[in-house]
Amino acid sequence: MTIYAIFLMVHSWLRWLVLLVAILLIIRSFMGWFGKKSYESGDNRLAVFFIIFMHLQLVLGLVLYFFLSPKVQIALQDMGKAMKNPELRAWSVEHITMMLLAVVVAQLGRSFSKKRGDSVQKHRTLAIYTLIALVLMLAGIPWKFAGTGF
Repeated sequence: MTIYAIFLMVHSWLRWLVLLVAILLIIRSFMGWFGKKSYESGDNRLAVFFIIFMHLQLVLGLVLYFFLSPKVQIALQDMGKAMKNPELRAWSVEHITMMLLAVVVAQLGRSFSKKRGDSVQKHRTLAIYTLIALVLMLAGIPWKFAGTGF
């Protein structure tokens, strides 16, 4: 098994953990927001784990993008040609753009929520930003049914 295959496998499997934690965080945040519940240490831990997994996924993805992915390397050699090829465009532009945006939105949500004094506002901030990050991730994942995924 090549280093590329190992990184790709870990990156592919970690996405499910990221998506699961995002969904759990959204559910818990909406429950806290609409249930007017206090922001507990468990809420904080879940938000921290989400950010940790997002950043880990980002690092793995950047290693794949800049050093290991043969598809991206082909695309980077001739971006004009890559833009006309849906698979190369998906890997070299769309995926990384959407995922970078998702990480930024998730991190902003975590940072902004920490600054909120009120528990309900913390939950609301996390719910909204995590939901936006999740939508970006779902839109940016190269799904197998779309013909570009794994």
